[in-house]
Amino acid sequence: MATTHLPHPARGPSRALSFDRAAAQYAAARPSYPDTLFDAVEDIAGRLLRGARTLDVGAGTGISTRRLLDRGARVVAVEPGPGMAAELRRALPDVPLVRGDGNRLPFAAGSADLITYAQSWHWTDHARSAAEVRRVLRPGGTLALWWNVTDSSVPWLAAQEERLVRFFGVGPEELGPRRSAVQDRDLPPDLVFTYRRVPWTRRVSLATHLDNLGSHSVFLIADDDAARTFLAEERARLRTEFPDGTVEEAYVVELHAAVR
Repeated sequence: MATTHLPHPARGPSRALSFDRAAAQYAAARPSYPDTLFDAVEDIAGRLLRGARTLDVGAGTGISTRRLLDRGARVVAVEPGPGMAAELRRALPDVPLVRGDGNRLPFAAGSADLITYAQSWHWTDHARSAAEVRRVLRPGGTLALWWNVTDSSVPWLAAQEERLVRFFGVGPEELGPRRSAVQDRDLPPDLVFTYRRVPWTRRVSLATHLDNLGSHSVFLIADDDAARTFLAEERARLRTEFPDGTVEEAYVVELHAAVR
C-alpha cells in the first residue's frame, strides 16, 4: 500500500501558492508552448494575436506571457504569488504586471480581446472566475484555457507516472498537468468551447527534466526529505535508461477556447 507524503488537504489556495518557493526553478525548467498552440488559438478566435488586448491570468513566471508577446499580443500579466511575480518582472521588466487572480480581475468591463489561463484555470474558483470573464471580455473576445499534459502513451513517462502515484500515495488526478486536463474542468457553461489537442516534444538534460518534475505542486507540498528521496532514485533510474543524459519529454497541450 502506498504511503502518502502529502499534507491534507492536498488542494486549495495554499497549494496554488506553493510554487512561490520554487519560482526560479519553475522559470528555468518548466516547458514552454509550441507555435502550433497559438495558431490554434488564432484559428478559434478568428483573428491574429497581433494587437490583441490580452490578460494572461495566473501568468506565473511569464512562460505563456513571453509566447503571447512573441505573437504580437498586447499583454498584461496577472499573478497572485509574490515569488512568481518577482521572477516574471525580472524576465519581462517591460510587461505590465498586476497582482491578482481570476476570481477578481481588476479591469474594466469589456476591456479585453483575449483572456488566457495557461496551467492556471484549475486553481480558481470557477464560478467567480467565469463571472469575471463574462464581465471583462468584450463581445466577440476569446477565452483560452490550456494545459501542457504529459503524454503517458510514451512508455518511460507512463512508468514514471506510476512511480509517482505509488510513492506519494495519491490518485493520478493529484499529479496535475501530468494527467489529462479534460476531466472536471468546470468550464463556463454559457460559452461554447472548441477543444484542440496539440502534441509536441522537447529534448532536455536529465537535470532539467528532474528540476521540471520537482517544480510541480505534489513535490512542493510534500515532506522535503521524501521529495529529495524520490528525485534521487529517479535520477539513478533514468541515468541507466538514458546514458547520454538527455531525455525527450512528450506533451499534449489541451486547449479549450470559446468566443464570447
